[in-house]
Amino acid sequence: MSVYWGFHLRMRDLKPVLLLEDDSVDAMTVKRALKDLDVKNPLVNVFNGEQALEYLQNSDNAEPCVILLDLNMPKMNGIEFLKIAKSDPRLKCVPVVALTTSKTDKDKLECFDNGVAGYIVKPVDYNGFLDAMKILNLYWTLSESSCNLVEKQDVEPQKTVCS
Repeated sequence: MSVYWGFHLRMRDLKPVLLLEDDSVDAMTVKRALKDLDVKNPLVNVFNGEQALEYLQNSDNAEPCVILLDLNMPKMNGIEFLKIAKSDPRLKCVPVVALTTSKTDKDKLECFDNGVAGYIVKPVDYNGFLDAMKILNLYWTLSESSCNLVEKQDVEPQKTVCS
């Protein structure tokens, strides 16, 4: 068994990982890294924020366990998507991690101000990228979800993407 167990142990029902990435090479790199880490969750790749919202609002689609978000995309960029997603009660607790080439403090601050759970600058080489994905994978394997807390309360929980 690998040291990095994968999203699939934390998310027993194999919820998908939603990747917002318009660069096909970067999307293939994420797919390869998840395969190398033996992550069994399906990867759903959309190319911009508009497509991500369409995916998330379609009840026929499986709910994601985590969203990996590129910032620089056409039509609706990552920050625009983040603002909309985090203002929607149904999407609020879905963890979003920025996975981007942007190193600017402005982008980092704007992402954190809008509820991003983490910010990873894409390493240039594959081994560095794989190391970053191992850390992300381990974090999400061990991390608690705010949705779990809502489910434990005696009050009627709101229906969310996480539940």
